Amino acid sequence: MAKFSASHFKSQIRQAQRKAERQLKNELNQASRKIERDINREIHNYNSKMQHNRQIVLRELKKLQTHSTMTIRSSYTISLDAMQKHYVTIGNVYQNESLTPQQEYILNLIEQEQANGLITANIVENNDFPAENTDDIEIGAKLQHVSDDLNNRWKGAVFAINPQNPDAARHFCTSAREIFTEFIELKAPDEAVFQYNPNCQKTNQGNATRREKIKYMMRNSNMDESVISFAEADITNILELFHVLSDGTHGPAGRYSYQNLLQVKKRVEQGIYFLCEISI
Repeated sequence: MAKFSASHFKSQIRQAQRKAERQLKNELNQASRKIERDINREIHNYNSKMQHNRQIVLRELKKLQTHSTMTIRSSYTISLDAMQKHYVTIGNVYQNESLTPQQEYILNLIEQEQANGLITANIVENNDFPAENTDDIEIGAKLQHVSDDLNNRWKGAVFAINPQNPDAARHFCTSAREIFTEFIELKAPDEAVFQYNPNCQKTNQGNATRREKIKYMMRNSNMDESVISFAEADITNILELFHVLSDGTHGPAGRYSYQNLLQVKKRVEQGIYFLCEISI
């Protein structure tokens, strides 16, 4: 039997430890490089998407200013101007800020909202459809998470958009308007808003204003007041869009085509999704 050597045994232990340390170091380096690649890819994707939406905003704004038939100022055109104003302010506020992932996400949503708002205005007012568009969004599951009734109302609104429905615009707008109203009331009931801010602004009826409700919904988002202003203007723009559509009385689905109404549906979907994502 070979004689036991303590020094040889210790040497083997040290070699095994060094090998394990090298192995662990290599694994950590590989994991670190993977994380860095993933982060860089996400940053690239985020920046690309932001840049894409920004290009849509500039393109659609230019078309709207150049070819618009909206010669008479209305609540709808005023709401579009308000969105653009707050959108520009947000860009100035956050352009040099170090952002949290949550802030970046909300700013990306704002880019999408602004792009889709302008696309919709060009389609509805000028029948000018873009070569590309913003993404479709499925909101049923998100609405159901808040309320079964909201999800059912949305199903009814979508069902109303039918080429054979002569009153499609009015039916859709009525249901969609109720969804916005009910969603905000469920996420920001007056009692909760008053408790959060006893000095909040109130309507003539004594309810918390829509802005105060949005502020309550976004209370943990760590965003500037300009974002709250944009969210308020965005909802107002959608609600005013309903007035524009409801005024249409000619044609198989009001004076707006089925394709027009599909874009309005997309505008509403994204607006509801925006509300779901900025509220807590």
